Amino acid sequence: METEVRNRRNENEKVEDEKQKETVSLERSIPLIGGISLIVGSMIGSGIFVSPKGVLMASGSVGASIIVWTVCGIISTCGALCYAELGTMIPKSGGEYAYLKYTYGNVWAYLFSWTAIFVLRTSSIALISLAFADYVAVPFFENCPAPALATKLLAAACVLTLMIINGYSARLATSIQIIFTAAKLFALFLIILIGLINMIKGNTEYLDPSVSFKGSETSPFAYGIAFYQGLWAYEGWNQLNFVTEELQRPERNLPLSIIIGIPMVTLLYVMTNLSYLTVISPDELIASSAVAFTFGERTLGWWAWIMPLSVIMSTFGAANGNCFSTSRIVFATARGGHMVKAMSMVHVKKLTPIPALVFITAIIMIMLIPSEFDTLVNYFSFSAWIWYGATATALIVLRVTEKDIERPVKVPIGVPIFVICCSVYFVFAPIIDNPALEYLYAALFILSGLLFYYPFVYRGYHPKIMKTVTKYVQLLLEVIPTTEEEKND
Repeated sequence: METEVRNRRNENEKVEDEKQKETVSLERSIPLIGGISLIVGSMIGSGIFVSPKGVLMASGSVGASIIVWTVCGIISTCGALCYAELGTMIPKSGGEYAYLKYTYGNVWAYLFSWTAIFVLRTSSIALISLAFADYVAVPFFENCPAPALATKLLAAACVLTLMIINGYSARLATSIQIIFTAAKLFALFLIILIGLINMIKGNTEYLDPSVSFKGSETSPFAYGIAFYQGLWAYEGWNQLNFVTEELQRPERNLPLSIIIGIPMVTLLYVMTNLSYLTVISPDELIASSAVAFTFGERTLGWWAWIMPLSVIMSTFGAANGNCFSTSRIVFATARGGHMVKAMSMVHVKKLTPIPALVFITAIIMIMLIPSEFDTLVNYFSFSAWIWYGATATALIVLRVTEKDIERPVKVPIGVPIFVICCSVYFVFAPIIDNPALEYLYAALFILSGLLFYYPFVYRGYHPKIMKTVTKYVQLLLEVIPTTEEEKND
């Protein structure tokens, strides 16, 4: 009997070993419409519905704020076009991580992933989830603000739901993104339609060019904060580059998604802001904590509930897109040898990076615990433009060092130069206008990644316990390595 049991155990272990030797790859499940939805759905979050007052306050006038919104769209489009060339030339998931690693090597790639995973991307999802929770809680706490604990629990439920959806199926996550993108576009089209009707009626008091520029800021550095506020609403223009390996026909659909998606969002943002100002004065817009609600109450009557529902759907869709792409950064980083190996594995049947999804979910849950962390995150926003500038510079470097590499998309050289100039301005303008130690703390955090890079990547130290951890992660989550394991340079 004991011999029979032992034989069965040996056979099971052999089967398990064979499973671990098998490899799979991410499924190309995202069509063109899915790519456009991922970009548009990730960009349009709560900001344009809730309070676009930040741009107006920082720029000083209606006319200047509209120009800022327009220029932000142009900058985002130029940045995305640079990423389109890089994404079709280096067709790997991971966005900046893949391009920086290919161009500059391990250190720059590692520091980007360190900053993105532990601060920029995960904190963004946490903030969007909290915004989602705020508006879901409104019907249950009509006469008073929702308790902080209730909001955090709802945000945590949102994050867990997104993890399950993205872990179950990439196709399901893409389908949800398409549906929620359509819903938020409907809400914006409704606001714009009402605004156009009001313009035809002559409700353009606050849009008159003779008065709309009064009070505009005159300091060029003061506009750095205005652009930060506007570009925060445009965040997500590079989402598709994080999932290039799952995009169908990336050489065609990546640039097409960018060319269609970002100008569409720019037009919608500008027209939505103009529509708000046909009903709400600039002072009321600045005072309002939820300008879309105010707009709905004054124009939709009984149908005003459409606006809070739109915010709920918009934030959920934006969080879904960010969750989808952030997990691919973790996946690509681990595959490049810069994180534990288990993070680069995918489910044997679902073909989704479940370990990466579980990892970012854990980080986001930790970020939901503090009462206030969004103020600190604002000071990290400038670091995002360090990486955008470094990536645009990589495009120029590769034009020199990799002249013969195939480029399905090739942008004019002036485009990356423009993005680099914008990057320099966005990094230094807010510091010059309003110096703060928090910027230094943010820079030190980025450099602190070297404390982990040196022993674990450069020296190649791997604790023995990690083999056991990886084994149990594989058994628990039913994941195996992908076919494209990268070697650490």
